[in-house]
Amino acid sequence: MKSKVALIRTSADSVLEDVARAMELGGAAAALPANSTVILKDNITWHKPFLSANTTPWQLEGAVRWLKNQPRKMIAVHNDTVVTNPHEGLVNLKLQPIYSAYGIEQFFANQTNSVSWSKWRPAAPTPSLDRVYPEGTEFPDLFHGKSVLHFPTVKTHIYTTTTGAVKNSFGGLLNTKRHYCHTWIHGVLADLIAVQKELHSGMFAIADGTLAGNGPGPRTMFPIEKNLFIASADSVAMDAVAARLMGFDPFEIGYLRECAERGLGAVDENDIELVGDAVEGNWGFSVGDNFASRIGDVLWFGALQRLQNLFFHTPLVHVFSAGSHVFHDEWWWKRHGRKRMAKVAEETQWGRLFANYRPHA
Repeated sequence: MKSKVALIRTSADSVLEDVARAMELGGAAAALPANSTVILKDNITWHKPFLSANTTPWQLEGAVRWLKNQPRKMIAVHNDTVVTNPHEGLVNLKLQPIYSAYGIEQFFANQTNSVSWSKWRPAAPTPSLDRVYPEGTEFPDLFHGKSVLHFPTVKTHIYTTTTGAVKNSFGGLLNTKRHYCHTWIHGVLADLIAVQKELHSGMFAIADGTLAGNGPGPRTMFPIEKNLFIASADSVAMDAVAARLMGFDPFEIGYLRECAERGLGAVDENDIELVGDAVEGNWGFSVGDNFASRIGDVLWFGALQRLQNLFFHTPLVHVFSAGSHVFHDEWWWKRHGRKRMAKVAEETQWGRLFANYRPHA
């Protein structure tokens, strides 16, 4: 059976209804069992209000409204990293008012007082995770037996070319030491698909491409208006479709190729059924580099790779997280990010919608 991927054109006037249509056509009702709690896994890539990098309020609210009409019980799970503050992000990205308006309980996966973690091993092989965590991999106890709904955006990534539904699990399923994985990131992402197939009772993803991110993602990008949602129960197929739209060959992207080779999802066009609206692809996106990625390339994949345990498994990691903060939050955001968001607010329907967004509950 082919994997179904829904492509839905949208506008600011009909966006909540369009999210519901994407959920319906993508097969969310069958993918998310009625008797299982749905984990809402948003994507706060950056706590700054930078559209195209983060889950949008209309993406989240549209899906929440659809789930309430099913009905489905929901909880939200957020994660922090050494460079991202989810509490700040929830406010800046206008997600917190939605969770509050709809009475959705929230958990913070990487804070021990919110979610407990235990070692667990799926039946499927996870060779890259075993290499990174030879002592065994811990996963959040909260996730077992629940379904998950991912909220990625359509964007590029400096280490994985594209990022979407597959990589969205990276935050929720791995703890604050997940930066250990970067050298083996493509294999780790494939392993996490295998993990989710056994950990969760169901999986679905809806990606926001209202403004898609082009350039050295997942943060320092150019938002490009594409007026699109992509939805599927097959995260791999969804990311493959997104990659082709952006102009990339998904078989040249390591995590997608490995998922295809391991039978974890559909990548070949012949194995994917597109439903919904016709969307013109080959957007000509490219990744490029920024200051942070050039350093990361050397440390994770280049000449200094042998020293990564020293740099990232010791308190020295705080030097790099501080450097990331200075580069992204203090320099890039103030020099470029705010200007790009001002342009988005002036020139696009999504910038105008974001400026005045309030929950519809």
